[in-house]
Amino acid sequence: MTLTETGDAAVTEATTELTRGAGVAAWRQIADAIAAEIAAGRLAPGAQLPTEARLAERFAVNRHTARRALAALAAEGLVRTAQGKGSFVEARPLPYPIGPRTRFSENIGRAGHGAGGELIAARELPASAVVAERLGVAEGALVLEVRSRRLADGVPITAGRSYHPLPRFAGFAEAYRATGSVTAGLAACGVADYRRRSTAISARLATPEEAAALDLAPGRIVLVTEAVNVDEAGMPVQLTYGAFAADRVELRVEG
Repeated sequence: MTLTETGDAAVTEATTELTRGAGVAAWRQIADAIAAEIAAGRLAPGAQLPTEARLAERFAVNRHTARRALAALAAEGLVRTAQGKGSFVEARPLPYPIGPRTRFSENIGRAGHGAGGELIAARELPASAVVAERLGVAEGALVLEVRSRRLADGVPITAGRSYHPLPRFAGFAEAYRATGSVTAGLAACGVADYRRRSTAISARLATPEEAAALDLAPGRIVLVTEAVNVDEAGMPVQLTYGAFAADRVELRVEG
C-alpha cells in the first residue's frame, strides 16, 4: 500500500452507458461505478482518478455532472481532491500509536511511509488562560504559536497549532521550517528528549481551515487531539492541538 500520488489510474476508457430514466441521477450512477471499481481493487489506494474531462467523456455527460460525482465520492471518504493535482483514492487508515513517547515521524516510518512537516505560520502572542495553565506560565505571558501540517508520503495526515513558552523556544519555528520535524525543532532549543504528559481525543466536523489544509471535502470528520509534551525535568515544552483526517489514521492509545 502506498500513499504516494501516482499517475492516472488504469480504468476502462471505453464509453460507459448510464441507465437513463431509472430514477437515479447520472452523477450518482457515475459515483457508484467508481466506488465499485475501488471496492473491486481496480482503483488502488493512492491511485489518481481520471480528470473531470475524461470522466465526462467516458460516461457521455457534461463536466459538471462528473464534478458532482467526484464531490460525492469525496464526501463519502472514498477519494480526496488536492487542489491543482486532481482526485486520488483514499488510502487505508494508518495505525498511529499515542503513548508516552509519541513521535509523528517514527509512527509514520513504522508504517512504511515517509514523514514530512510544513510550517504554515508562526507568531508570538499573549497566552490565554487555557494555554497558560497547560504550559505552566502566567496568563498573558508571551508564547510562540506555530501552525503546521504533517504528511505521509506527501499526503496530509494532520494539521493544527502548537504553543511553546518564550523566550526558551524563540528558535523553534525556524528550526521546524528547515527540518519539518518537531523533535529537531525542540532539540534546536535545548530539549534533548521529551515525553507525552497527557492526550485528550475527541471528534468533530473539520473547520474550513482544517479541510483546506488536509484536502478534505466539506463536512468531513476529524479526530482532534490536545496534548502536552514535557522535557526530562517535567517542564512543559509544547501544547499541541491536532486535527487528524479521520479516514487516514487509526489512533491507538498505548500505556
